[in-house]
Amino acid sequence: LVIWGLASSIGLAAAFAASETAYRVLKFVGVAYLMFVAIQTLWTLRSGNTAFDISTSNLSQSPKQAYRRGLITNLTNAKAGVFAVAFLPLFVPSDFSIGAGVAILGFVWACVSAASYSIIIYGFDKAASKLTSKSAQRKLTIVSGVGILFLALTLALS
Repeated sequence: LVIWGLASSIGLAAAFAASETAYRVLKFVGVAYLMFVAIQTLWTLRSGNTAFDISTSNLSQSPKQAYRRGLITNLTNAKAGVFAVAFLPLFVPSDFSIGAGVAILGFVWACVSAASYSIIIYGFDKAASKLTSKSAQRKLTIVSGVGILFLALTLALS
């Protein structure tokens, strides 16, 4: 989100306004990545595993891999880009530098998101004991995969 905010503050809004092609390319890169994640999530069901297997013996991603996956997901999130480009500038006071204002708001946006996701993660950590059954994990994998696929299709059609 900080990267989207900074990119918007240095002129991404102007670039997207000038070139609808640039926006469409970014949008469909985001769609392709979301579809990849959705299919990968649903594919885990074939092996009897789930994307939500939280037992420590089955953790397959290192923190570095998880961070990289999250970073790619967020950088290809066209909706975050649209928000940064279309809405952040609207909240900058008219007597303030638009570039500095968007950069500051992008940072605030990232901090608020980090705080809210921390609360959500804490809640899931507390609920983890209820989510360890294979049935619950399978249902979560199906709901997540279908949900990500729905987001990708919605983005493609928007």
